[in-house]
Amino acid sequence: MKADSLIIIPTYNEKENISNIIHVILGIEEHKFDVLVIDDNSPDGTGAIVDGIIAEEPERVHIIKRSGKLGLGTAYIEGFKWALQQDYAYVIEMDADFSHRPQDLIPLQRACGEEGADVSIGSRYLTGLNVVNWPLGRILMSYFASKYVRLITGMKINDTTAGFVCYKREVLDAMHFDMIKFKGYAFQIEMKFTAYKMGFKLKEVPIVFVNRELGTSKMSGGIFSEALFGVIKLKWSSWFNKKKFTRRTATETPTEKA
Repeated sequence: MKADSLIIIPTYNEKENISNIIHVILGIEEHKFDVLVIDDNSPDGTGAIVDGIIAEEPERVHIIKRSGKLGLGTAYIEGFKWALQQDYAYVIEMDADFSHRPQDLIPLQRACGEEGADVSIGSRYLTGLNVVNWPLGRILMSYFASKYVRLITGMKINDTTAGFVCYKREVLDAMHFDMIKFKGYAFQIEMKFTAYKMGFKLKEVPIVFVNRELGTSKMSGGIFSEALFGVIKLKWSSWFNKKKFTRRTATETPTEKA
């Protein structure tokens, strides 16, 4: 039987982590989660590893293989469209490298499933600095980037750049995906801000973020720069592009192929 919740995991060269993370997710007993991997043609064989798991769990594990590195934002949007087509009630963004702990999936999903949130955000900064094994410079850059975004956008969110997020189907169904423009780090900000401007309820859930132990981080200074400068453009668009922040009507479809 299909789960009501789908976890989307974008991958590029995650062979050290992908099998473990999927099996841990499938083993969670408190709530059933299905998994969709969006792989950007990883040369290390990540896609083939997922294919092997699908052979064992064809109803719970799925993969979309793309031609190359096309950006985090486009990966998630492709996954969102697939999730809507498959009628999942809750869709969760998650990294492959265990920086997002699988045990935190339960309170994240519960916030939307039982506690009235439309978007729940796994927050590193709600109850302090809950980050493990990150260099101090990176912690400070991430922390103050979130504070900056909060100041510019007006969102009452402590971790505006978080990438561990649960969406109710209704939120994704209301969005104009073709108007979501950012592909990198700023994509996370744009999605939250769009949901916020549409009037959906955002709720933070405290988590502990753990730096990856295996594989290579995809983060870079350029990604942070996109977030810092892009947020001004995002705020500007909220004044002049009203359609982007108006809920999609029933006659429009968000599920056309990206």
